[in-house]
Amino acid sequence: MYKDVWMKMLSKEIKYEHSKSSLDRHPSLRPKMRAMLLDWLMEVCESYTLHRQTFYLAQDFFDRYMLSQSDVQKDQLQLIGITALFISSKIEEIYPPKITELAYVSDGACLEEEILQMELIMLKALNWDLCPETVLSWMKLYIQIASLYDLTNLLVPQFPQETYIQITQLLDLCILDINSLDFKYGVLAAAAFCRFMSADVVQKVSGLKWEAIETCVNWMAPFVETLMCYKSAQLKEFGQVPSEDRHNIQTHGDYLSMLVGLVLEHFFPPTPPSSAEKPS
Repeated sequence: MYKDVWMKMLSKEIKYEHSKSSLDRHPSLRPKMRAMLLDWLMEVCESYTLHRQTFYLAQDFFDRYMLSQSDVQKDQLQLIGITALFISSKIEEIYPPKITELAYVSDGACLEEEILQMELIMLKALNWDLCPETVLSWMKLYIQIASLYDLTNLLVPQFPQETYIQITQLLDLCILDINSLDFKYGVLAAAAFCRFMSADVVQKVSGLKWEAIETCVNWMAPFVETLMCYKSAQLKEFGQVPSEDRHNIQTHGDYLSMLVGLVLEHFFPPTPPSSAEKPS
């Protein structure tokens, strides 16, 4: 059974293409605009207690849509983003937010009619291919396989929710960086898993050789270091959400500040003092 599931997921990795080159098609856009949009969508998801998979579907829809278009202007990004969330919530949520609610959170920037119109445009552009395996899907599969082979105790309901949300916190931060789209979702999930399990275990559960993961692990290292400077993700209570499901609700963190700090530290390190400034 797992072999069939595995082959189906691998085929989707090929079918559902994503690439950071999508922004090359939009001269007026910058990577930070994508980061700000996805960060805002996380905030909307938490406000309406939407699931993590809902957010990651919206992220995939947005990135694939942008890859299919050209010369999108920045004043259209919020409409595209909230429409992607509108579509993903109808797929993933039992009680998705109403279109009036999504128009409301845009603070008047997106009208209901505009969201409905963009929905049709986006569905056509995506060719109605709405079932990708997200980075979250891969991560959950790895956890299940690890439990199946008794390599860890991470299968629901035995695994600690605190560990799960620490893994998702790392993925949330990484996905805001457009360079994450250099990697297949399965590789991204495996690289994040490496921070919580041994490399041998990750290779067994992912079926990937170290050579296939190493570049992504190295790319992810600064994100891990940045998170170490902040408070670890904490479980939150969400009213009507059962305690056993609360870790599956998408939460919003101070990710934009983390990204700024990451860029400053790793790409603009402090200049060492000159010989004249050094103490005698």
